Amino acid sequence: MTTYEINASNMSMGRVASQAAHYLRGKHLPSFNPRLMPQVEVTISHIENMKFTGQKLAQKVFYHYSGYHGGLKTRKLSELWEKEPKEVVRYCVYRMLPKNKSRDKIIRHLKIN
Repeated sequence: MTTYEINASNMSMGRVASQAAHYLRGKHLPSFNPRLMPQVEVTISHIENMKFTGQKLAQKVFYHYSGYHGGLKTRKLSELWEKEPKEVVRYCVYRMLPKNKSRDKIIRHLKIN
């Protein structure tokens, strides 16, 4: 299994996530095939030094709907970043992967330090 290291210090969240999704899919390989899982593992390090552009920490809102009336939960990025920065990065990479059955399998190869 090939391992790729992404140093996230002084990089924006979107650039780190798109680069990680690119490697996880195997699009950098000449033998890229969308239906096959590449043997690639991506490690993201130094996420505490990651930067956010604009006013995202104050304005970006994540929604979660429970399925019940009045069950729409909202959380700001700043709240989530203080509590679980690894989960914020993982969620960002997860949403950049293709929306199909292989997404849950691909995200297992992402490691965040």
